[in-house]
This record gives sequence, C-alpha cells and structure tokens, in this order.
Amino acid sequence: MKWKPFAAALIFFVVMLANIVHADTPSPKVIRKQLLEALDRRSLTDSLYNTLSAEHNKSPLLLCYLGVVQALKAKHAWNPYYKVKYLNDSEKTLQQAINHEPDNIEIRFMRFSIEHNVPGFLGYGKHLVADREEMIKQLNAKHYGTADKDVVVTIIKFLLDSKRCTPHENETLKKQLAALK
Repeated sequence: MKWKPFAAALIFFVVMLANIVHADTPSPKVIRKQLLEALDRRSLTDSLYNTLSAEHNKSPLLLCYLGVVQALKAKHAWNPYYKVKYLNDSEKTLQQAINHEPDNIEIRFMRFSIEHNVPGFLGYGKHLVADREEMIKQLNAKHYGTADKDVVVTIIKFLLDSKRCTPHENETLKKQLAALK
C-alpha cells in the first residue's frame, strides 16, 4: 500500500516529462515552413537535423521530415563523400517512413520531390513512378491524411510541374486543383 502514492507520482512525473520532451519538437506545419527555409540555409538544416534526430519514437511523418533534412544536408555538403552518405541516409529513412505508412500522401510526396531533384545518373529515382501513382491514387480518393489543403495544392502543382504525369493524370490533377481553389 505504501507504494501506491509513489507509483502514482512516478507515473505523473514520467507523463509530464514525456510531454515536455515532445513539446520541443515543432508541429508539422512549423517543420514544413522550416524545411522550405532550410533549402537555402545550412544552419537551419543543421538545427532541424539535431532536433529531429533527438526525437525518440518518431512518427512516420517525423521520420519523413528527418529523411528530407538528410537530403538537405547532402545539398549543403561540399564533400562528395558526405553528399552520397546523406543521400543514402535519406533514402533509408524515407523508406522506413513509407514502410510504416505506405499510403501517406505527404511522405510519398517528400520522397518523390527529392528523387525528382537529384540528378538521374546517381540512381536515386527508382521510386518516382510508384510514388506518383500512389499520390494520384490518394488524390483521386481524397485521402489526404495529415496533409492540409495547402500541402495538397503544393503536391498537385509539383506533380503538374514535374512533367512526370501522363496527359490523363495531368487533366485529372488540373480539375482537382481547380476544385480546391
């Protein structure tokens, strides 16, 4: 009986500590904004990398964001060895995220956008078709998951601009975009 108050206090402390640690991780909306800024800011890329790497029990979406940051570290690295290392890390991390949530449109989009922008001769474009098809499938089903309207509009515009869609897919995407505006 003496242990009940102690156990209750310990559980309360652990829950509060978990909430405090988790509160250090920015929301997906904040991370998305920071990822855009990190495209041109190495210091922000490094800061995001440290924040996301330190997070324990990452959700598939946080894993995805970590994978994107690893790709950005490759972009900012000057040493070719580290460029390839970070790209390989990114590919593995993004695959882990997709393994956990294969129908998450945002995770598929992030990998698609990285593979689209990495030079083809490096061999990182092997998921472009599968990711495009999955994104279009989710868009047609209006299954956006955690993606808000702005993210969905960004995905559609990127797919259209990528020139990787069929003419039929482009027409469908244009109609969906018009419906969202």
